[in-house]
Amino acid sequence: MTGQVRVALGDRGYDILIGGGLLERAGEFIARVRKPRRVFVVTDANVAGSHLPRLEGGLRAAGIAASAIVRPPGEGAKTWDGLGELLNAVLDGRPERGDMLLALGGGVVGDMTGVAASLLLRGLDFVQCPTTLLAQVDSSVGGKTGVNTRHGKNLIGAFHQPRLVLCDLDALDTLGPRELRAGYAETVKYGLIDMPDFFAWCEANAAALLAGDRAARAHAVKIACEAKARIVAEDERETGARALLNLGHTFGHALEAELGYGPELLHGEAVALGMRQAFDFSVRAGLCPPADAARVRAHLAACGLPVALPDSRRWDADRLVGHMGHDKKTRDGKVTFILARGIGKSFVARDAEIGDVRAMLETECAA
Repeated sequence: MTGQVRVALGDRGYDILIGGGLLERAGEFIARVRKPRRVFVVTDANVAGSHLPRLEGGLRAAGIAASAIVRPPGEGAKTWDGLGELLNAVLDGRPERGDMLLALGGGVVGDMTGVAASLLLRGLDFVQCPTTLLAQVDSSVGGKTGVNTRHGKNLIGAFHQPRLVLCDLDALDTLGPRELRAGYAETVKYGLIDMPDFFAWCEANAAALLAGDRAARAHAVKIACEAKARIVAEDERETGARALLNLGHTFGHALEAELGYGPELLHGEAVALGMRQAFDFSVRAGLCPPADAARVRAHLAACGLPVALPDSRRWDADRLVGHMGHDKKTRDGKVTFILARGIGKSFVARDAEIGDVRAMLETECAA
């Protein structure tokens, strides 16, 4: 194990463990928190072949019985109907309140499992075993769970904290380049929010991280988890500072909704494009130095992340703005944006003029 981060939430606090070989020792680590009668492992068809045997072996070694539930992969499975199928699959196994759920997979699996755990028997414990970079640095930490609807992303869900997070760095070796890049977008985000030194580190080390450098990956995951743990401990339910973690998401979620949450644009890719848009809009509003926005664009592009709207379709600014109106951060009918006064100087903006946002999007859509 190369790192450990504490999410300080009083008696609901928990550890994030970072390192190699953690799935093989999962039962050992879980038993230190609370040894369950049985663990319902929720995973997807892609992850099961690569990682489920390692995890099941780790649970058996600690004398923990496990039942696996294998779900379809992809954002398209993160729906109300999909949640119902998952709930019934667990209930078919006759769970008891001493049982536990475990999410083995990326953000979709983690979000779905968290919602299910919050509902089953009025609340079961669960553990996160994220297998993607995006999930390790972001979605597995903090207790935000959710499913998508036709009205928007993650509009149904709950705050339900895990009991433990196991970030097994070995799992990252099985990811394709596109999935790694998508996860990297959520990693570099922390530097853009309030850690300019980390952004500079990312500029110097992103290529090594994406190429498989274990030390670079361990460092990035630990720094990202520390940053998120700090913000979650300060603002668990996103009434203030935690909203900063949504940098790029108001723009990005609108793009995802317009594409029907399909494979054309992965979540991390949408966040990367959304962060570029947030910085460009901040420049247009006279808030951010143009050089900082240019630096952000250059770095994301150098990492192979999208910085322009996909040209595979015609985009409509009014439709994108309409999707933004369904964002969870909307207050009193006004869309909340995370804008920036520079790299590492992001802030919550509740008074951005939606007409100005539309004007910027119109220019992009016409390009």
